[in-house]
Amino acid sequence: MRQAEVAFAVAGHHGGLPDGGGKTDSSDTGTLFGRIYRDVPDYSVWHDEINLPEASHPAQIPRDNFSTSFYIRMLYSCLVDADYQDTETFMLGITAPRGGYTALPQLLEKLNQYIAPWWAAKTALNQKRCEILRACLDRGRTCNSGLYTLTVPTGGGKTVSSLGFALTHAIAQGKKRIIYVIPYTSIIDQTAEIFQQILGEENVIEHHSGIDYSVPENDVDPAHYRKTLAIENWDAPVIVTTAVQFFESLYNNRSSRCRKLHNIADSVVIFDEAQTLPVNYLRPCVAAIAQLVQYYGVTAILCTATQPALQPLFAELAPKLSIHEICPNTNAMYHFFRRTTLQMAGELTEEGLAGQLNAIPQALCVVNRRATAQRLYAMLESEGRYCLTTLLCPADRKRLLKEIRARLKNGLPCRVVSTSLIEAGVDVDFPAAWREEAGLDSVLQTAGRCNRDGTYPAENSIVTVFRLQDQRIPAIIRPNVDAARKVMEAFTDPAQPEAIEAYFSFLRAVKGNAALDKNQIMDMFCKGYQGRIFPFASAAEQFHLIEANTVTIYLPVDDGIGLLECLRAGQADRALYRRLGQYAVNIYPEHLQKLLDAGAAEPIDDNSYILTDPTLYDRSTGLSLDVETGKAIFM
Repeated sequence: MRQAEVAFAVAGHHGGLPDGGGKTDSSDTGTLFGRIYRDVPDYSVWHDEINLPEASHPAQIPRDNFSTSFYIRMLYSCLVDADYQDTETFMLGITAPRGGYTALPQLLEKLNQYIAPWWAAKTALNQKRCEILRACLDRGRTCNSGLYTLTVPTGGGKTVSSLGFALTHAIAQGKKRIIYVIPYTSIIDQTAEIFQQILGEENVIEHHSGIDYSVPENDVDPAHYRKTLAIENWDAPVIVTTAVQFFESLYNNRSSRCRKLHNIADSVVIFDEAQTLPVNYLRPCVAAIAQLVQYYGVTAILCTATQPALQPLFAELAPKLSIHEICPNTNAMYHFFRRTTLQMAGELTEEGLAGQLNAIPQALCVVNRRATAQRLYAMLESEGRYCLTTLLCPADRKRLLKEIRARLKNGLPCRVVSTSLIEAGVDVDFPAAWREEAGLDSVLQTAGRCNRDGTYPAENSIVTVFRLQDQRIPAIIRPNVDAARKVMEAFTDPAQPEAIEAYFSFLRAVKGNAALDKNQIMDMFCKGYQGRIFPFASAAEQFHLIEANTVTIYLPVDDGIGLLECLRAGQADRALYRRLGQYAVNIYPEHLQKLLDAGAAEPIDDNSYILTDPTLYDRSTGLSLDVETGKAIFM
């Protein structure tokens, strides 16, 4: 094994993987070369005490800088996880209760029991869902490790079908675990709940900012304790996590984030709603997936109703890697599952839009701005109106979604105005929907919340696309809107698979290759960075999937009141902050400044604050954007 690879892992096992630096670095720099040049005691006696085995760079991993950097991270992960566990055993005096989960073959039995009643499906819709499920189970048993797409239209049951593929494939190919990567925390609970219902709560680990597996005092439940430990290194059969957690760990340099990486090897990794992979980091994300598939025994599945046409990028970054579709006859599937008709409405005023929403008892409207959602909410009929934005804390979003589903199911009035958070995977079914102009993938995701179960003919289930009078398109989605307009002009049916592929291809062409790696993460490793080789620390500072310059503000609502009292009493720890995450929103600096100027917030640290004026938070609409008038927006 080349000394540099081992040296990086050893040098970083406490403070994090350093930048490699260069031979001109002085001893006072924090780079690996700088550390080598420091005056240190003579430790050569270890040669007489420890007999290291001979090893070499794995033959299957190329020696290019990017592949080598990835391998160093994996090596580092093995070291720091072993170090953590040895320390844990020493401090406890016993080995912690890790493992003990149900084996994958038994989990497949649980799935088979769960889906057994489905095979007697009588309706054409359920028969088609069973056809997709059967294809996934069969392909999972027979296909080799590799890179796959699972293109299942909305309503086709892709969540359970993808789990079926993952379990059968993991057993057939000797994989160790299944990792389900979800774009947003707003939908992760929904997927985790389904998996826990099928496989048993004790076998499914959620890892995201809104989950808390802390062990209460005097709690000796070993199953709960195992979950707490498994969050740290993903040593469990089924992991449900976020894209932020997954990819930022792969490009991080800290031991706490990297210790899980070696447990991604020999896994089945499903990327749900693959079209949401962030464009600004698409190249490093695709490159990471390619490394995992080619050299670490991972089978990766890009799972979505709107495939983002990543074949050209994979062909560039991993020419020998082929993509195979799991579900047969995807075009035929699209036509069968077509549930809606897109309708262009041109320009509308907010008052005119609200009038259209009030004209029917159940309606969904998705807009681009949180302020727009709050204004429209105020114009809706009071019975059964809802406003879903990130100005609501996660606890309230979950509560309101539960109410929304109940009202829809019972046929009660239910009008929802939301930002895009409702689009990706949220299981709701409205008879009609409206979508402010956005990217084609966003429009089609909104359409996926309309007539989801095929209750009405597609011709009668209208998704109205509009633009709002006197409102500019947000700059961040302007290229997406331009690409969508071009595709909608070129295709009679912009929802067909060919139109979706054309949209993503055109969007990436408009943005250009440089925009697919905004912070040049790939170049940092392939070409060096500021004269430094293997810039692990520098790249970690630059790789953040969520780039918004926001701060967290905690809210004194519901259980958050008691949690904030604990925080003020100095009881701050990781578990407390995880629980507080359910009662927090992220806001922009200008919004924060208004709150501070009004004396409505106080700081906890440089990036966290407490709302001290609870009248500025409404549990139906969220944190007020109008700080001076506060309650006026909630009339």
